[in-house]
Amino acid sequence: MPRAHRTGWMSLVLSGLLPIVSFAQTPSAQTPSQSATPVPVNPGQAELVREVAAATGKSPAELNALLDGAVVKQGILDAISRPAESKPWSAYRPIFMNAERIAEGVVFYRQHHALLDQIGEQYGVPPQFIVAIIGVETNYGANTGSYRVLDALVTLGFHYPPRASYFRGELKTLLELPANKLPGPIPDIYGSYAGAEGLGQFMPSSIRDYAVDGDGDGHINLMASLPDAFASIANYFRAHGWQSGQPVAVRAAPSASAAPPPAYQRVMPTMPLEQFTADGYAPTAREDPSLPANLLTLDGADGPEYWLTFRNFYVITRYNRSPMYALAVMQLADAIARGVATQ
Repeated sequence: MPRAHRTGWMSLVLSGLLPIVSFAQTPSAQTPSQSATPVPVNPGQAELVREVAAATGKSPAELNALLDGAVVKQGILDAISRPAESKPWSAYRPIFMNAERIAEGVVFYRQHHALLDQIGEQYGVPPQFIVAIIGVETNYGANTGSYRVLDALVTLGFHYPPRASYFRGELKTLLELPANKLPGPIPDIYGSYAGAEGLGQFMPSSIRDYAVDGDGDGHINLMASLPDAFASIANYFRAHGWQSGQPVAVRAAPSASAAPPPAYQRVMPTMPLEQFTADGYAPTAREDPSLPANLLTLDGADGPEYWLTFRNFYVITRYNRSPMYALAVMQLADAIARGVATQ
């Protein structure tokens, strides 16, 4: 995500830098009012119906009936305006890095360790990262979302001007997905206020491009099939360039003479780790000095935190473009792995 890490979430919305897969649900965004307004005329619905009908062979009457059955909800518009990513790191981190979330992750890993280990080995992605994604996104399946995905995408695609184009594209993809890539009929699919569904909260375009039939039954169900959900998350990481055995991020200890960190920070690694060391930001753990890295500064509870991030950190930001999200996933994954190893 090539932008400063302190950028507010709403500026990400307005600039188009929304998460590609998910909109991680947090206590503040899980249960907003689901009040409905009378269904207005959806601007652009006729054009959308023509495009989907041409691509799929579905009848315009069927598509119009489906869209006309959607309910525009003010609660969805409210929820998208107050996500956790607008918080500073000092407030964001405790949402996911707390004793309960870690303990539940350890239990979840142990319950499904054979499947997780098999998929982790198959895709080259450490199983604890699969678990951490599910832990951050849905609290290990406890909160997969209470909104109809159709309502969410119609509301945002037709009645949320800042990102209407993006969400209309996701709505189009949802309508075009074959039945064997969905957990059920479209009106019966529930998910987040942004239209993501399943244990890993995949948007329709990510279902289309990265979802995997992990159990080999000919059907992808990211809600009810653990093999499908686990394999799809791992496949997403691998497809975006996850490097097996390589680090994600390491804390940096700035020297007294360290150069000021860049004001505009990127997540794509830009130069060798040894260059950051020379600039006064030495890693607190030994890593290959030739590894491409980047410097991230966050507002921690005790002052600025400096992190050196690598390619795998960038991969996590392809799942959700917030650097805070990526760091929370890494820290939760590490804590889960430690918990599993010590029990």
